[in-house]
This record gives sequence, structure tokens and C-alpha cells, in this order.
Amino acid sequence: MWSPAPMVLLALMSLAVLAQVQSKHKPGRGRGPNWWKIAKVGEPNNLLPLSNGMLSTIDPAMYANLRRKQRRLARENLGVLVAVSKGANEAIKECQFQFRNRRWNCSTKNFLRGKNLFGKIVDRGCRETAFIYAITSAAVTHAVARSCSEGTIESCTCDYSHQARGGPNTAGPNSATGVRDWEWGGCSDNIGFGYKFSREFVDTGERGRTLREMMNLHNNEAGRAHVAAEMRQECKCHGMSGSCTVKTCWMRLPSFRVVGDNLKDRFDGASRVMVSNAGSLRGGGGKKGKYNFQLKPYNPEHKPPGVKDLVYLEPSPMFCERNPKLGIQGTHGRQCNDTSIGVDGCDLMCCGRGYRTQEIVVVERCSCTFHWCCEVKCKLCRTKKTIHTCL
Repeated sequence: MWSPAPMVLLALMSLAVLAQVQSKHKPGRGRGPNWWKIAKVGEPNNLLPLSNGMLSTIDPAMYANLRRKQRRLARENLGVLVAVSKGANEAIKECQFQFRNRRWNCSTKNFLRGKNLFGKIVDRGCRETAFIYAITSAAVTHAVARSCSEGTIESCTCDYSHQARGGPNTAGPNSATGVRDWEWGGCSDNIGFGYKFSREFVDTGERGRTLREMMNLHNNEAGRAHVAAEMRQECKCHGMSGSCTVKTCWMRLPSFRVVGDNLKDRFDGASRVMVSNAGSLRGGGGKKGKYNFQLKPYNPEHKPPGVKDLVYLEPSPMFCERNPKLGIQGTHGRQCNDTSIGVDGCDLMCCGRGYRTQEIVVVERCSCTFHWCCEVKCKLCRTKKTIHTCL
């Protein structure tokens, strides 16, 4: 019978070797956190089962991108790196979806040879960088909280605090009869654990001692706040013949698209900030001290940024022309919409350079019919499509 003991021993030996390697080759500080690279390293073939059936990585390439505290958190919460990897990939997909029609489209780079996953844009304290920090922090919060309720992280479970706090007495009364018609139950997503883990893991290395670090911490916290604010109650009916005599309710995370949409709205209204006279670049003392700083608007006529607002320090580049120094690809060759007056329109996307119009032939399946049983037959239709690309 197969025994998991050798697998566990191999994992521990791998960690020990890595500790020695890391003492000589610490990951570069940089402006962009190295843990983002987990999105590309944490593939399923790098993950092996432990004795409890959960997954943990023993690939040194994974741990090489983590700081000492992050590696400790991974050891203490078996299975959590799988969730972090999923979250990082979800953040990339959501960022690219939200900015698919913008001059900057959240492109990612090959991170080999020390390159940052999102490119050199993260060296700038602009609003695009603010969004990257917020969406990655939010994604880790979301993925870890959901993984707890799915049972794939050893150190956390469903959130039963609602039941423990009030039990059936917290049920909502029926407005007509005054009789309680629902009660807490089921498996709530563990937003408390996800929020706390994201703070400890994502914020590692950001001490809040510089204005840029304060910006990063604020945007990380904004991402988490948007996830927590979107928790919603879901219920299931119980009763004979589909009746809803009693409902069992629990708290559920939204789809990550909801979080992405909200953060994109905050991006458009992001606040340019500076240090307030009442703030401190040292961040204060204690474990929560680095969150006690204050930022004030660069324009004194604007209101101070709220917890959910994104903040930035400097204007964004134009993103019109290729600039290898800043990692900007430019918009030459990008498709645009000639009928739109928005950011995806050819006038704005092409930065006034003009655009090329051409017709292409697209072959698609069409006139599909279902044949009993069980086959779908389709025709191939050729259609002409007009596309516009920036000069």
C-alpha cells in the first residue's frame, strides 16, 4: 500500500535545501513583489499530494519567489499556495479583461532573468500600478477565502461565526407573521481568514516607510476591502414539494468579475496623493502600525481618499509609443472601434496617428442542428469582417 511518508519527507528536505539557497540568493526587492510570479510557476505538475490529500508545492522555483515570512505562512497553511497561485492567475485575467480596450492593456512579461511579471510599469507610482496592487491583493483574499470553504487549505474551514454568534435566534422574521423563516447554516466563505492571510502574505516587505510603500499598502488594503464588502447572503429552501417552510442561509463571495468591475470604477476615479502633515513615513509602532498612516490629496480641493479608493503618486505615461525603458509596447497595430468615441475608439486608441481599415474573411460554424441521438451538425459559413488597426 502506498505511503505518503516519503512524499512529506521529500517536501521537508526540499524546504531545507531552499533555506540554505535563499540565505545566499535572496530575491531582489524591486518595486514589484516576486510572489506575483507564482502565477506562472505554480502549475499543477509542480504540485504533489501530502498525507491528508491536500496539495503543496515542493518545486524550489516556487519558493524562490517568496520571502522568508511568506515561506513560513506556506508551511503553516498547507494547500494555501495552490490558492495563491489561482488568485494570481485570476488577477492577471481580470486585469487584462478590464483593460482590453485601453491603451495600456495589462500585458504580462516573461519573468525569467529577474524581470517583473507586469513589466517596468510597476516602477512608476501611477494609477495602472495602483490597480495591479489592488487586483492582486483582492484575488488572494478571494481565492483563499473560497478555498477555506472548499476544504483545500488545512488550517481553515468554512466560516461558522454567524451560527456561533446567534444560531437560530438570528433568523429573519417574516414581515407578515413575525415568525422566523430562515436561520444561519451551510458553509460560509471564510472572508476573515482570507483577509488576514492576504494582509500577512501580500503586504510582506511593505513597511510603509516611504511614500511609495504607503501607496502600495493603501491599494492592497483597498483590494481586500472590495472583496469583503461584496459578501452576500445566499439561502436554500427546505420543505415538502418545493415549499419554503424554512430557509438555511450563509455568506458567499461574489464572482471575481464583480470585484474587478468595482476596482475598475475606482481606477477611473483614483486619487493622486501626497503625505499628510499628520501622517508618518515611519508608519508607527506595533503590528498594525504600518496601516496608521494618512495620505492627503495632491489637489487640496479634492476629498481625502477613502478605504476603497485607489491612490497614485504620479501621472501615467501616454502609452502611445513604444518605450522599452518603461516597458511600454505602444498602440501600433492594436485593433480599435471606428464608431466609438470612448477609450476604445480609433481616435483615442491610435493617439491621432490614424488607422488602417481592411476586410478579412472569417470562417465560422453556423446553422447548427441537433440530430437524434446524439450529434450536432453544423455548416461552415464564410463572412466578411471589417477591422481597424492603429498605424
